[in-house]
Amino acid sequence: MAAEGLRGLTIRSVAAEAGVTHGLVRHHFGSRDALVEATLIRSVELAIEAASLAPGRGRIDEISVDLGSTAETHEELLAFQYELLLEARRRPELREHVERMYDDYISVVEDELEQAGFGKDPVAARVLFAALDGLVLQQVVFGKRERTEAGVELIHTLFETLLEHRRRDR
Repeated sequence: MAAEGLRGLTIRSVAAEAGVTHGLVRHHFGSRDALVEATLIRSVELAIEAASLAPGRGRIDEISVDLGSTAETHEELLAFQYELLLEARRRPELREHVERMYDDYISVVEDELEQAGFGKDPVAARVLFAALDGLVLQQVVFGKRERTEAGVELIHTLFETLLEHRRRDR
């Protein structure tokens, strides 16, 4: 899908890529939509794990510390997610899946921010994820890993400063 978009994704093309029969893919997933949903769910799991979105230590400076490398290594996976995101604008039946993908990402970021001392703050989590997501999108499109890495460093500084201000104001 990253190479040809959602329109190029068929059960036959997936079977050919996987080296299995068309019938096996159809039997396992049932429909093309179920295949897309399963692929999206798995891609989110892989991306969260690979991106160090939630290292689990409650340290702002560790959130997505390897994002540039991850975006480079998993470019096709990320391109798939962005393709699906844009396709959801045209196909409302995909919106639920894409929104769930973003909710999953934001939930992980929110948990990590909470461990760092932010408390439950869905707005901060959404803003942090949006900044990281934007950096990844730009790297997938333009390359420039060094821009992603510099952006992540600045995001860390901004969120550490915000956390310090919140602690002082308490």
